[in-house]
Amino acid sequence: MKIAVMGAGAVGCYYGAMLARAGHDVTLIGRPNHVEAMNRDGLLLDFGTSQEYVAVTAASDAAAIAGAELVLFCVKSTDTQSAGEQIKPFISPDTIVLSLQNGVDNAERLGAVLGQPVIPVVVYVATSMGGAGHVKHHGRGELVFGPSSQSQLVADTLRPAGIPVEISENAPGALWAKMILNCAYNALSAIIQLPYGKLVEGDGVWDVMRNAVDECLAVAKADGVTVPGNVWEAIEKIAATMPAQFSSTAQDLARGKPSEIDYLNGYIVRKGRELGIPTPTNLTLFALTKLQEGKKAI
Repeated sequence: MKIAVMGAGAVGCYYGAMLARAGHDVTLIGRPNHVEAMNRDGLLLDFGTSQEYVAVTAASDAAAIAGAELVLFCVKSTDTQSAGEQIKPFISPDTIVLSLQNGVDNAERLGAVLGQPVIPVVVYVATSMGGAGHVKHHGRGELVFGPSSQSQLVADTLRPAGIPVEISENAPGALWAKMILNCAYNALSAIIQLPYGKLVEGDGVWDVMRNAVDECLAVAKADGVTVPGNVWEAIEKIAATMPAQFSSTAQDLARGKPSEIDYLNGYIVRKGRELGIPTPTNLTLFALTKLQEGKKAI
């Protein structure tokens, strides 16, 4: 299959590499320094215990998406509108578009820009960029997305590439479950610049996370969303299964980039105000992260 990845960051590069090594024709759209490295050497897929270069096509211009049958949309939530407008002229009504993004409303926002359905995807993977054209995999890699006429075709494409896929009847709930996990970890990891395993060793950290999660669940309930599974158990598991992982928010702040905090804890704060649900812990985490973002500008 001809596949394009819009947003060749850590998530986009990982799934693009997995699909390319399985034989698919993969084009990654990203920043010039990554594009140059990937076109020159290939995309370095680093599992820690092993490394391999994977042949891909890379470009900085969204026009390279033209002709793709499947698009993995992996840009930051802050860039959904602008990146959607960039790819719109180069996709057809038959193009399958997946939103592999944090937050709960990106697929809806992107679909409004493109004028066609977008499949929301929940991503559970620990990755980071080790340099230009170098993606590091730290753990997991499964995807959860909602049912559609195209979902089975996508699953049949991804699974043979070593990408676990679950098709869930409760896609909104699955998106909320992932966002709640991000609300528990991302801001704290960013503020203190520690990986999950070290973060949870701090005095009172589990209590802060529990308060944030309880607020998120209260907002979800008021919004009519059923969050599946045992959310707190999943949150405890993250520290054990991804102890060395820094949150994406922590990685953004370390590089001096804007984060997605407006679409995580910030989203909970806004939705809570709309529904009359107090969210003091999420507000604190949001405010502190925004202060960290603004330090270089002060």
